[in-house]
Amino acid sequence: MKILFLNLPYKFEISRASRWPEKTKSGTQYYPYWICYAAGVCMNRGYDVELVDCIAKKMTTEQTVQLVKNSAPDYVMGEITTSTCAHDYEVLTAIKQENPGVKIIVGGTHATVLSEQVLKECMAIDVVARQEYDFTLDEIMKNANDLSKVLGITYRAADGSIIHQPDRPWTEDLDELPMVSKVYEKFLNVNDYCYAFAQKPMVQIFSARGCPFHCNFCSYPESMSGRRFRRRSVKNFVDELEYIHKHMPYIREIFIEDDTFTVDKKRVAEVCDEIKRRGLKLVWSCNTRADTLDYETMAKMKEAGCRLLVVGYESGNQNVLDETRKGIKLEQSEEFAKNTKKLGIKVFGCFMIGLKGDNLETIEDTFRFAKKLYPDMVFFQQAVPFPGTAFYAWAKENGYLRTEDYSKWLNPDGYLDCLVDYPYADHKQIEKIRDNLMSRYYFSFTYIFKTFLANLDWFEFKRVMKGGFTYIWFRIKKIGK
Repeated sequence: MKILFLNLPYKFEISRASRWPEKTKSGTQYYPYWICYAAGVCMNRGYDVELVDCIAKKMTTEQTVQLVKNSAPDYVMGEITTSTCAHDYEVLTAIKQENPGVKIIVGGTHATVLSEQVLKECMAIDVVARQEYDFTLDEIMKNANDLSKVLGITYRAADGSIIHQPDRPWTEDLDELPMVSKVYEKFLNVNDYCYAFAQKPMVQIFSARGCPFHCNFCSYPESMSGRRFRRRSVKNFVDELEYIHKHMPYIREIFIEDDTFTVDKKRVAEVCDEIKRRGLKLVWSCNTRADTLDYETMAKMKEAGCRLLVVGYESGNQNVLDETRKGIKLEQSEEFAKNTKKLGIKVFGCFMIGLKGDNLETIEDTFRFAKKLYPDMVFFQQAVPFPGTAFYAWAKENGYLRTEDYSKWLNPDGYLDCLVDYPYADHKQIEKIRDNLMSRYYFSFTYIFKTFLANLDWFEFKRVMKGGFTYIWFRIKKIGK
């Protein structure tokens, strides 16, 4: 039995695994890590596996169709997102037309939340594997003649009807997952991927899945990973860090892609202690929350190689934070920022505008707060109403949602449009405010001077310059229009 995993082609370099699937403004390109984990599981189960990142290889639809024809798999597995689904349907339809015998399975955020709609909109798709699908694929192939035995899928029955099976229980023992770094080694070129804020080449891995917090705008806990926080054992996780250290010495940075790596501070401390006990000289970064880290834990992380923390500050107005169910106080963010500066840990601060509770005054509060915290890098972005989130429901209920035609989510340049018109500002005004905030932050003399002094290391300097020039070029093109 052969399964071909595809990161489906697209007309722009887009990161489907990102929580923000668009062409990035700073050159970031994610690994297709969800399909890589599933490919690793299938390899371990003895299936004939091939994995191709069509976006990294800059393949066209026609080239992808030919690839499937040459590969002759029994199954094709890919992911679709809300912002790419219209094009994804075209690609999958072309694959099916040329390869009518192949079974097509899709997963991902959009497919999970709108599984029945996806099957109605694209007749080429046979099965939707909802949520985390690492072990679902094995069951689909073993029960190909009776999919009613498989949990966590929505499928097209022989009579054309659509069957929605109950959810699959979350994978509790994450030590069952393969080392995704080995899958990267086998099928991908690590130089095709980067974070604007990470040293290159880098890899993305999970130490845990699930987020116990309840932010109303975040799509991942509502689709792929759930609210239940599940961990790899300390030994299992550090084994992979050691594997990367010894067998992939060209990797300059490891990014821990957990929704929030620091949910369990005791476990974080144990991971750091184990890294030091093994004598691993690593550089790594992670996603975190400002209220889940104290100074002592942060200091342990720094000693164990932590270079940068990605934190969702979101807003500088407490009422907006409360409306979004962020569950955090401004004072906690201030303390977090103060501790990172004491320890010399870099911070990528994420802020959103157009959240529930926002207005022109609170958006300015957010900018002032960003300047007060002064992260090394910032991202001001309009809130996006991803299907399945409470923010989507709120925008739709109030008549603020501009369109439910997902083919219009990306503008002609591949960037996410603002999809919400607010009483205080329409979508065009929100986009102008967003771009203005970025310019005010990054193009100030103080920021430029401090950034230069803080990045005298050659590798850091190259990273900053590349990201900076990519963003400047984005702004120049936008002004030109």
